[in-house]
Amino acid sequence: MRFDLDAEQEFFRGTTARFLEDHVPVATLRALRNDPIGYEPDYWRRGAELGWTSLLVSEAHGGGSISGAGLVDLGLIAHEFGRHAAPGPLVTVNVVADALTRAGDAHAAVLADLLAGTVIATWGSAEPVPSDQLGAIGLEIRVDGGDVVLHGVKRPVESAAQAGVLLVTGRVDGEPTQVLVPRETPGVSIAPMETVDLTRRFSVVTFDDVRVPRAALVGEIGGAAEQVERQHQLAAALSSAESVGAMQAAFDMTVEWAFDRYTFGRPLASYQALKHRFADMKSWLEASHGITDAAIAAIAGGASDAAELASAAKAYTGQYGAELVQDCVQMHGGIGVTFDHDLHLFLRRVTLNRALYGTPADHRQRLAALVEQQAVHA
Repeated sequence: MRFDLDAEQEFFRGTTARFLEDHVPVATLRALRNDPIGYEPDYWRRGAELGWTSLLVSEAHGGGSISGAGLVDLGLIAHEFGRHAAPGPLVTVNVVADALTRAGDAHAAVLADLLAGTVIATWGSAEPVPSDQLGAIGLEIRVDGGDVVLHGVKRPVESAAQAGVLLVTGRVDGEPTQVLVPRETPGVSIAPMETVDLTRRFSVVTFDDVRVPRAALVGEIGGAAEQVERQHQLAAALSSAESVGAMQAAFDMTVEWAFDRYTFGRPLASYQALKHRFADMKSWLEASHGITDAAIAAIAGGASDAAELASAAKAYTGQYGAELVQDCVQMHGGIGVTFDHDLHLFLRRVTLNRALYGTPADHRQRLAALVEQQAVHA
């Protein structure tokens, strides 16, 4: 992140960085490899106390930002999560918190638990439905008297097995609608998925005629389109910020290696061919910083081009993040492909983030569709 930070933002960022270094060092990440949660519950609660879950929540609901631009502040935390390959559902919890605070006081009790870090929430957005449209919704929601009934499948859903509640996006008569579903509701079944990341956990969540009261609605029936679009933008921008943090960590590690490692009496960094590769990686890294910062600033400011910038950031970091870290692996030689070296932690993170919330191809297609819409309405 290349924002000009004030003293309070720098202190906030630094506090999170030190917390992650102390509580989830590499040795801890490796030890949690087979843990069903991927982190200690107290770790998330203490992170919430630092402000990880409150930045998109209004002050009326107990939240608040550091700088007045909560998404910018949250982007700093996402960057540090990537730079440390840290565990925890940072993106999904904040996406849900944003949706709940914008829905008024209907879910104030759940929101208070999220702010305290005593409850995890996650967002069921992606679906195993064939579609050429990013964010296509197939899950069906129908109104039955004083209840709403959900039927369908969401996958992958982060931290679903640990979440107390799930924000589920579906359709009522074709119109986007969102419902907050407690995980223990009858008809909800959760099956774990495999993932390349050591500490992130994902599941397939099936809703088999799950019945919840109408009070579980987040917003109006059929009126969630604008909020769902915002959630996709938030998820794309924050996951991009996290990927940039992982890219930065891998690049810094590789530059240090290239100066420390000698061959034929010269440091690796002195070879012209390698200098060109480092120049390419540096350009990808700085461009990723720039487009991600622009996306976060646009979403935070409600800019008209926020959707385009969010997709541009996700497409660019998704493509060049994996390419940069793969080049870092090659620069390290044989040791770069071993489990004992730390580099794979960042390769795993950018590889996972590349697939979440739309691939680079998905977002390039979305960008083309947005440009086409603008041309039609020009």
